[in-house]
Amino acid sequence: MKKKKIGVLTGGGDAPGLNAVIYALTKTCVTEFGYELIGYRFGYRGLYENKFTPLNMSAVSGILHKGGTILHSSNKDNLFEFFVSAAGQKVKKDVSSVAIENMANEGVDALCVLGGDGTLTSARDFARKGINVVGVPKTIDNDLLSTETTFGFDTAVSIVTENLGRLHTTAESHHRVMIAEVMGRSAGWIALHAGIAGSADVILIPEIPFSLENIVAKIKERDALGKYFSVIVVCEGAIEKGGEAVVGKIVEDSPDPIRFGGVGAYLAHRLEPLVEHEVRSCAFGHIQRGGETSAQDRVLSCRYGVAAAHLIHEEKYGNMVCLRRGVMEYESLEKVIGQNKLVNPNGELVRVARSLGVSFGG
Repeated sequence: MKKKKIGVLTGGGDAPGLNAVIYALTKTCVTEFGYELIGYRFGYRGLYENKFTPLNMSAVSGILHKGGTILHSSNKDNLFEFFVSAAGQKVKKDVSSVAIENMANEGVDALCVLGGDGTLTSARDFARKGINVVGVPKTIDNDLLSTETTFGFDTAVSIVTENLGRLHTTAESHHRVMIAEVMGRSAGWIALHAGIAGSADVILIPEIPFSLENIVAKIKERDALGKYFSVIVVCEGAIEKGGEAVVGKIVEDSPDPIRFGGVGAYLAHRLEPLVEHEVRSCAFGHIQRGGETSAQDRVLSCRYGVAAAHLIHEEKYGNMVCLRRGVMEYESLEKVIGQNKLVNPNGELVRVARSLGVSFGG
């Protein structure tokens, strides 16, 4: 039998655990099945430009714990709507046939795509064009409905929790209100988990629109108890009642052009005149995605990588690996795209937080 050649790419934003998936996928494919692997650089752009690097035992040695991705990534390059120059202007063009030709010329039998909703949408589109594709879900936001937990989420929560502890000490020292803006886009999982673990007084998530009046009431309640400081965790996509999410910027050449950001500063500006405290905001930003991968995410990532290798070996293409009821399974790429998992405003974790005295501003 012909030895299979597998292409691998990482698309979208980086997430802790990507290298661990690459590590597990490569080791399993090489040692168990004798396959050859190449990694396309900078996501789909590498597929279009035919830029790749060998993925062998030497290439993945020592990367299990490292954050980021050794293959690099891009969240701008949708090859089905790729920006090209024409008559001095940038226009969108379907260049997927170039990528398909590149894979054919290199003898690539299957493509393993590690990414979030946008990256996996392109993976589905390649599958529709006859390419053998296996997907691995990736997002620190933990907002993919088809899988219980995504790798990178635990690391992000741990980083936010640790830094909330640091905000607590400076908030208490100065009797300030400290606002921590965290990632998550339109899903409040990071804010909710880290807010509980980090003893936040107020947690603001997109699923529960907030009012300034309710936040002020919580701060004054703490003042009355002699607690002259408060820590607020706000998801970047949180929405004030009757308002919209705060947009940091628009990236025109990105498939998903909206970048949330700035709600922490916005809230600090609105809140300070209403309370007898100085209010400061701090956006944790990409710190949540950097550094070493947590132990839990390393294990989870290895499970995803090994499961993806077995899907390729069993030629169950057009599917994405997913975690369900604690077991690695798979689901069709056709069914997993656009299915977001949001926090249930009446769910157990929200009830737990409320029982601990946390306000959601709603």
